Amino acid sequence: MSAPLYNRDILALAVATADFPLLENARRASLRAPLCGSRIVVDVDTDADGIVQAVGLHVEACALGQASAALLARHAPGRGLTELRAARDAIAAWFAGEGGVPDWPGFDLLAAARDYPARHGAILLPFDAAVAALDTAEARA
Repeated sequence: MSAPLYNRDILALAVATADFPLLENARRASLRAPLCGSRIVVDVDTDADGIVQAVGLHVEACALGQASAALLARHAPGRGLTELRAARDAIAAWFAGEGGVPDWPGFDLLAAARDYPARHGAILLPFDAAVAALDTAEARA
Protein backbone atom coordinates (compact mmCIF):
# COMPACT_ATOMS: atom_id res chain seq x y z
CA MET A 1 0.00 0.00 0.00
CA SER A 2 1.90 2.99 -1.27
CA ALA A 3 -0.75 5.69 -0.83
CA PRO A 4 -2.34 6.73 2.44
CA LEU A 5 -6.01 5.84 2.80
CA TYR A 6 -6.93 9.36 3.91
CA ASN A 7 -5.20 12.38 2.45
CA ARG A 8 -5.83 16.07 1.86
CA ASP A 9 -7.69 15.43 -1.43
CA ILE A 10 -10.02 12.86 0.15
CA LEU A 11 -10.76 15.17 3.07
CA ALA A 12 -11.42 18.10 0.71
CA LEU A 13 -13.90 15.98 -1.23
CA ALA A 14 -15.51 14.81 1.99
CA VAL A 15 -16.39 18.33 3.05
CA ALA A 16 -17.55 19.15 -0.49
CA THR A 17 -20.76 17.17 0.11
CA ALA A 18 -22.05 20.34 1.76
CA ASP A 19 -22.10 21.91 -1.72
CA PHE A 20 -24.93 19.55 -2.70
CA PRO A 21 -27.94 20.10 -0.41
CA LEU A 22 -31.01 17.90 -0.74
CA LEU A 23 -33.36 18.94 -3.54
CA GLU A 24 -37.08 19.66 -3.66
CA ASN A 25 -39.23 17.56 -6.00
CA ALA A 26 -36.43 15.21 -7.05
CA ARG A 27 -36.14 11.43 -7.27
CA ARG A 28 -34.89 10.19 -3.91
CA ALA A 29 -33.23 7.05 -2.65
CA SER A 30 -32.10 6.39 0.90
CA LEU A 31 -29.71 3.50 1.50
CA ARG A 32 -27.51 2.03 4.22
CA ALA A 33 -24.32 -0.01 3.80
CA PRO A 34 -24.80 -3.03 6.08
CA LEU A 35 -21.10 -3.72 6.75
CA CYS A 36 -20.07 -0.26 7.91
CA GLY A 37 -23.41 1.36 8.71
CA SER A 38 -22.92 4.29 6.35
CA ARG A 39 -26.14 6.00 5.31
CA ILE A 40 -26.95 8.22 2.38
CA VAL A 41 -29.87 10.09 0.91
CA VAL A 42 -29.43 10.97 -2.76
CA ASP A 43 -31.81 13.28 -4.60
CA VAL A 44 -31.57 13.26 -8.38
CA ASP A 45 -33.26 15.91 -10.49
CA THR A 46 -33.65 14.86 -14.12
CA ASP A 47 -34.98 16.33 -17.31
CA ALA A 48 -37.82 14.72 -19.29
CA ASP A 49 -35.36 12.31 -20.92
CA GLY A 50 -33.99 11.07 -17.58
CA ILE A 51 -30.70 12.96 -17.84
CA VAL A 52 -29.38 14.12 -14.48
CA GLN A 53 -29.56 17.87 -14.00
CA ALA A 54 -28.58 18.08 -10.32
CA VAL A 55 -27.77 15.87 -7.34
CA GLY A 56 -28.47 16.55 -3.67
CA LEU A 57 -26.88 14.64 -0.80
CA HIS A 58 -27.17 13.85 2.87
CA VAL A 59 -24.26 11.59 3.80
CA GLU A 60 -23.44 9.86 7.08
CA ALA A 61 -20.30 7.94 6.18
CA CYS A 62 -16.55 7.86 6.55
CA ALA A 63 -14.47 10.35 4.58
CA LEU A 64 -14.14 7.84 1.72
CA GLY A 65 -17.91 7.46 1.42
CA GLN A 66 -18.30 11.22 1.56
CA ALA A 67 -15.61 11.69 -1.09
CA SER A 68 -17.32 9.16 -3.36
CA ALA A 69 -20.63 10.99 -2.88
CA ALA A 70 -19.03 14.32 -3.82
CA LEU A 71 -17.52 12.78 -6.96
CA LEU A 72 -20.93 11.39 -7.89
CA ALA A 73 -22.66 14.74 -7.34
CA ARG A 74 -20.04 16.70 -9.26
CA HIS A 75 -19.98 14.47 -12.32
CA ALA A 76 -23.46 12.91 -12.63
CA PRO A 77 -25.13 15.92 -14.30
CA GLY A 78 -25.44 15.28 -18.02
CA ARG A 79 -25.52 11.50 -17.54
CA GLY A 80 -28.38 9.04 -17.50
CA LEU A 81 -29.22 5.80 -15.74
CA THR A 82 -27.21 3.65 -18.15
CA GLU A 83 -24.02 5.63 -17.52
CA LEU A 84 -24.48 5.69 -13.76
CA ARG A 85 -25.22 1.96 -13.67
CA ALA A 86 -22.09 1.31 -15.78
CA ALA A 87 -19.99 3.42 -13.40
CA ARG A 88 -21.40 1.57 -10.38
CA ASP A 89 -20.67 -1.79 -12.02
CA ALA A 90 -17.13 -0.70 -12.93
CA ILE A 91 -16.46 0.33 -9.34
CA ALA A 92 -17.73 -3.04 -8.05
CA ALA A 93 -15.61 -4.88 -10.63
CA TRP A 94 -12.54 -2.85 -9.65
CA PHE A 95 -13.07 -3.74 -5.99
CA ALA A 96 -13.37 -7.41 -7.00
CA GLY A 97 -10.05 -7.21 -8.87
CA GLU A 98 -11.77 -7.54 -12.23
CA GLY A 99 -10.90 -4.20 -13.76
CA GLY A 100 -8.86 -1.05 -13.55
CA VAL A 101 -9.70 2.19 -11.79
CA PRO A 102 -13.23 3.14 -12.90
CA ASP A 103 -13.56 5.74 -15.63
CA TRP A 104 -15.19 8.36 -13.41
CA PRO A 105 -13.57 11.76 -12.94
CA GLY A 106 -11.53 11.91 -9.74
CA PHE A 107 -12.02 8.27 -8.82
CA ASP A 108 -8.27 7.68 -8.94
CA LEU A 109 -8.16 9.55 -5.61
CA LEU A 110 -9.92 6.56 -4.02
CA ALA A 111 -7.45 3.98 -5.37
CA ALA A 112 -5.88 3.29 -1.96
CA ALA A 113 -9.28 2.11 -0.67
CA ARG A 114 -9.23 -0.93 -2.92
CA ASP A 115 -7.09 -2.70 -0.30
CA TYR A 116 -9.72 -2.04 2.40
CA PRO A 117 -12.82 -4.17 1.72
CA ALA A 118 -14.59 -2.76 4.78
CA ARG A 119 -14.68 0.62 2.99
CA HIS A 120 -16.04 -0.66 -0.33
CA GLY A 121 -19.69 -0.46 0.73
CA ALA A 122 -19.40 3.19 1.75
CA ILE A 123 -17.75 4.07 -1.56
CA LEU A 124 -20.35 2.20 -3.64
CA LEU A 125 -23.27 3.57 -1.63
CA PRO A 126 -23.67 6.93 -3.46
CA PHE A 127 -23.70 5.19 -6.83
CA ASP A 128 -26.10 2.51 -5.56
CA ALA A 129 -28.44 5.23 -4.31
CA ALA A 130 -28.29 7.27 -7.52
CA VAL A 131 -29.06 4.16 -9.58
CA ALA A 132 -31.91 3.27 -7.22
CA ALA A 133 -33.39 6.78 -7.51
CA LEU A 134 -33.21 6.69 -11.29
CA ASP A 135 -34.51 3.10 -11.48
CA THR A 136 -37.54 4.21 -9.49
CA ALA A 137 -38.07 7.12 -11.88
CA GLU A 138 -37.77 4.84 -14.91
CA ALA A 139 -40.21 2.34 -13.44
CA ARG A 140 -42.82 5.11 -13.06
CA ALA A 141 -42.46 6.28 -16.66
